[in-house]
Amino acid sequence: MRKRIIYNNFIRAPKLRLIDEKGQQLGIVSFEEAKTKAQAAGLDLIQVTEKIDPPVCKIMDYGKYAYQLEKKERKSGHQKVGELKNIRLTFAISEHDLQTRAKAAIEFLQKGCKVRLEMRLRGREKYLDSFSRAKINKLLEIIQQSTPIKFERDLKKDPRGLSAIIAKG
Repeated sequence: MRKRIIYNNFIRAPKLRLIDEKGQQLGIVSFEEAKTKAQAAGLDLIQVTEKIDPPVCKIMDYGKYAYQLEKKERKSGHQKVGELKNIRLTFAISEHDLQTRAKAAIEFLQKGCKVRLEMRLRGREKYLDSFSRAKINKLLEIIQQSTPIKFERDLKKDPRGLSAIIAKG
């Protein structure tokens, strides 16, 4: 959704808080005075905020301001914050592989993603609950050494194994 830019003669407020092209605040002035200052500088008068009284207006180039807003809007559309990433462990995972998975989980947490830790258990592995919980707890200890974490969902037993969801704490 694109925000409509209010500028020049479309501004309806009688008094404005004016900021010049250099970023200096000129205080509260009348609309006519602000308009003449903008015309003298050869620029446009753009209403930056409308929620406060009197509204804040800047003297700047309309095209440049519109381009900056569009660029900011495009950039914010690409960010995926709070995405859920999976880290899968096996029952017989080695120490080095555990370190590698921990490193990947730390990277995800640093980016602001949540991480689901999954350990799929098959056959008789399902009955060796304490061994598999120890592996996941070891992974959590490695992660906590470099990044504080909080549990979104505690470690629990699913029909296919164990899983937990963690986030940066």
